[in-house]
Amino acid sequence: MDPMEPVKLRILTMKDLDAVTEIDFGLLGKKRRAYWEARIERSETSGVPSLAAEAGGKVVGFILGSASGWEYGIPENVAWIDTLGVIKEFQKKGVARLLFQEMFSMFKKVGVDTIYIFVNWKDWDLLQFFDKMGFRRGDMINLELKI
Repeated sequence: MDPMEPVKLRILTMKDLDAVTEIDFGLLGKKRRAYWEARIERSETSGVPSLAAEAGGKVVGFILGSASGWEYGIPENVAWIDTLGVIKEFQKKGVARLLFQEMFSMFKKVGVDTIYIFVNWKDWDLLQFFDKMGFRRGDMINLELKI
């Protein structure tokens, strides 16, 4: 796959399950087909479609997100970016930025004005990427209880 190949965005569907599973495996080293099947199925009814990035007919990246729609008392102007994955050959080539910009545009169309993301505090590469995308530390805090 040529990283100079033009990238096109489209709606992510269940037909992309194998590609998403492989991208995830390449990034995390775990095969989680059942997990991705459930996530993609849920994303197809989230109100804002998730996206795939394609180059040369092959999926090279994806993004899953959702608008809240007043779930759990969270106002409908809030959205979440759940997951982002780009194959290593296409990282640092603008694919993630394209995916984010298109998802932001879709969120704006449904009235979203705040987007949340969870990132591990020690994952400097991701923190730097999200900083470049304009994310700032928000007012919410992450609470955790180990049992």
